[in-house]
Amino acid sequence: MPVYNLNTSISYLKGVGPSRADLLRSELGIHTFGDLLNFFPNRYIDRTQFLKINQLQQNTSEVQIIGKITSIKTVQQKRGSRLVATFADETGTMELVWFRGAKWIKETLKINIPYVIFGKTTYFNRLFSMPHPEMELVSTYKNKLRTAMQPVYPSTEKLTNKGVSNKIVSGMIQNLFEEIRSNFSETLSPSIIEKLKLISKNDALFNIHFPKSQELLSKAQYRLKFEEFFFIQLQLIRKKIVRKAKIKGFNFEKVGANFNDFYKNKLPFDLTNAQKKVLKEIRKDVGSNAQMNRLLQGDVGSGKTIVALLTMLIAIDNGFQAALMAPTEILATQHYNSIVALLKGLNISIKLLTGSVKTKERRIIHAELESGKLDILIGTHALIEDKVQFKNLGIAIIDEQHRFGVAQRSKLWEKNELPPHILVMTATPIPRTLAMSVYGDLDISVIDELPPGRKEVKTAHRYDSNRLSVFKFLKEEIEKGRQVYVVYPLINESEAMDYKDLMDGFESISREFQKPDYQISIVHGKMKPADKEYEMQRFIKGETQIMVATTVIEVGVNIPNASVMVIESAERFGLSQLHQLRGRVGRGAEQSFCILMTSFKLSSDAKVRLQTMVNTSDGFKIAEVDLKLRGPGNLMGTQQSGVLNLKIADIVRDSQILKTARNFAIDLLTQDATLRASENNLIKLAYQEISKNSTIWSNIS
Repeated sequence: MPVYNLNTSISYLKGVGPSRADLLRSELGIHTFGDLLNFFPNRYIDRTQFLKINQLQQNTSEVQIIGKITSIKTVQQKRGSRLVATFADETGTMELVWFRGAKWIKETLKINIPYVIFGKTTYFNRLFSMPHPEMELVSTYKNKLRTAMQPVYPSTEKLTNKGVSNKIVSGMIQNLFEEIRSNFSETLSPSIIEKLKLISKNDALFNIHFPKSQELLSKAQYRLKFEEFFFIQLQLIRKKIVRKAKIKGFNFEKVGANFNDFYKNKLPFDLTNAQKKVLKEIRKDVGSNAQMNRLLQGDVGSGKTIVALLTMLIAIDNGFQAALMAPTEILATQHYNSIVALLKGLNISIKLLTGSVKTKERRIIHAELESGKLDILIGTHALIEDKVQFKNLGIAIIDEQHRFGVAQRSKLWEKNELPPHILVMTATPIPRTLAMSVYGDLDISVIDELPPGRKEVKTAHRYDSNRLSVFKFLKEEIEKGRQVYVVYPLINESEAMDYKDLMDGFESISREFQKPDYQISIVHGKMKPADKEYEMQRFIKGETQIMVATTVIEVGVNIPNASVMVIESAERFGLSQLHQLRGRVGRGAEQSFCILMTSFKLSSDAKVRLQTMVNTSDGFKIAEVDLKLRGPGNLMGTQQSGVLNLKIADIVRDSQILKTARNFAIDLLTQDATLRASENNLIKLAYQEISKNSTIWSNIS
């Protein structure tokens, strides 16, 4: 008798066979017994209830009935035929219908023998019918591994078409339990099981697939969700501990002349307490002999750039170079201009490297970088090209996390023998649960207060029918000497969506705000960089009062005099985008406004987004709502969603379990970092097995 284990190929399982095995691999990624065991139901149906035919309601819920087939007929259709059976119990009759596989099904049906049927009913011509019912002879039904709550597994169209129904998947899992005889190894230590009153691994796996009661199902779900989060956290936290112990970083021992001179004489305003706290955390990191890997979160306009600049000065005072990488040329140029202005009068050499820098200038930059003459290099992806070599890069600052893939970040590591310190800045706050999961191996700093004198932007939602009163308001603001942004979602109208093209908008605004009283700039993605720059400069200098743009301006443009942001078709934007756009105004001392324009046709999600924007300007609250609306995978973009490839847990719904799991993982590693204690033996074995099969960890930061 062959011995099967969880690594056995799925094709050896009774009831699978080669062609089904291929389907399971391609459609569901199930290759082994273990994969099938961890293929969890996404919902459960109560199969204790039986209805009579005369109790059926005209809704689409799933029902279960006992009765007999009294007759069968084949009905011709335009394309092919359908099989129809009359099904009766003592209270009435209904029809069972099959559109596919009629010939094969007809041969298996038995007349006048009791069946249990299960499925969704439809009501048509005063008759109930059930298409493609699940059917079982009552005699077989009574002998099965039966549970009150019947699991429903995720499926695909292809599986359904090939006849791999829910019943068949459930049957495969039953065969699996019989083959392995339910001896699944425990993966958690006795003390964790005891503290959290968890059920055993065996009981959890059995009750997730064949729940004996609602209570046991809940316990099974809790146990498996906890375990999934616990091992992810164990890997992230261990990675962080190992990195701090193994990866040496440059030690910035002193705070020197440049830093002190700037801090005392050049700082345009006092730092907020939050900025001071973050600076302390960074100084502690860079003076500790280990490599810093810190995520700096701050809302739009909270003053992250100053913190970044002070950090670069510490590096320069210790004889190192600094790099700042931004996602777009506009943003890189802006960082460059503002840092050059701030450091005026200090003997610090700064250069800008982007795609449009000419070859001659590039050569000079490369030479000065390698000789060490250049202190700070600011730029776009151009910084990570292989030919860009530093003499001694001490710190790399990456602005706007969402825009850079993991591979691009890791290239900065390779610029030195010892990796530089890394500071990642993001203006789209990441909800805490997500930060714990995706950036669990980074240290996190938060700037959670705005600089003094900043007024909160007032946000209002207006419909297209209020347009004239909005125009009147814009004229009043321009009268006071302010400037206005008007932002559109797309550049070419797509037939399917009837929202305003940028050009239509530009024309209607030009009609309303006519020369010579008003000047209008326009910026969009299809313009040449030089034209874009020209228009931006006109607006920055105050030569134009209105800037009509697509979301080109989403990240980081700083024009203190712009006090109104009008967002057209605001329902088309995601929450974080709306929040970023709103952050473009409110940078001066005047009261600023953000006006969200939409049509009356709004989905419920769009209403939640607009309402959230009107109610709060706290980026962290907005990020939490965004996470609930969109789910973690979308929020983080593709490169980070690997971590979130969860089998049973859900970061949003199960955030409490995640916090518990993280705390347990931290406690465990604090007491036993190498998992040597005999008490943690089971955890160590499971951890090694998971790490062996897990490819996601190499991808995080």
